[in-house]
Amino acid sequence: SRDMDYSPMGVPAGLEYLAQIDQVLIHQKIELLETLIGFETNNQYEVKNSMGQKIFDAKEQTDCCTRNCCGPLRCFDIKITDHNGQEVVRLARPLRCSSCCCPCCLQELEVQSPPGTTIGYVCQNWHPFLPKFSVLGASKETLLKVEGPLCAISCCGDVDFEVKSKDDRVIGRITKQWSGLVKEAFTDSDNFGIQFPMDLDVKVKAVLLGACFLIDFMFFEQTGDSGQRCSVFG
Repeated sequence: SRDMDYSPMGVPAGLEYLAQIDQVLIHQKIELLETLIGFETNNQYEVKNSMGQKIFDAKEQTDCCTRNCCGPLRCFDIKITDHNGQEVVRLARPLRCSSCCCPCCLQELEVQSPPGTTIGYVCQNWHPFLPKFSVLGASKETLLKVEGPLCAISCCGDVDFEVKSKDDRVIGRITKQWSGLVKEAFTDSDNFGIQFPMDLDVKVKAVLLGACFLIDFMFFEQTGDSGQRCSVFG
């Protein structure tokens, strides 16, 4: 029934643990086929707590043609499952324009929990130089803002995207963690950390999780032919 999809406090089923933590780590699994021959496979991730214990699995659901023809710009669904294999969050990204010169078709991600029930969105904001996003609620009201650096390239260190309140106070961050020169150059595997206030609404924490995946695809996915990291501004 509908009521069984939520805990007594209105938290979507399967997300209760997020209420107890203020940080998650996201590790992308290395795909051997992709590393060896450049064939784009569905991205797979593990979401862990600060002690390295797995909380969720996340797997992209995209057909072969879309993955290898559209590359990092592709539309996708990502299913996030708990340790029982139960889907607790679904992320849906439609196909959108990648150019910063076209502000009418900016990137957007819908976050559902349970699947089929929208709890929020991540929407790119137009800016000629900086990566900027709004974290929206189910009714598309602005809850938080995310702002990245002028150069969102992980060439020799971590890259921080600041999470800000509506009045521009920094309350957390999404960090692309540098993996070392060899791994950064030759694999498409990324590691992220997300920090947020412990008392932040669990649904908003889930939407920030979605923001991290969108940022990964927009700025840190390799383009298959060139082996170079893509950029939404490039």
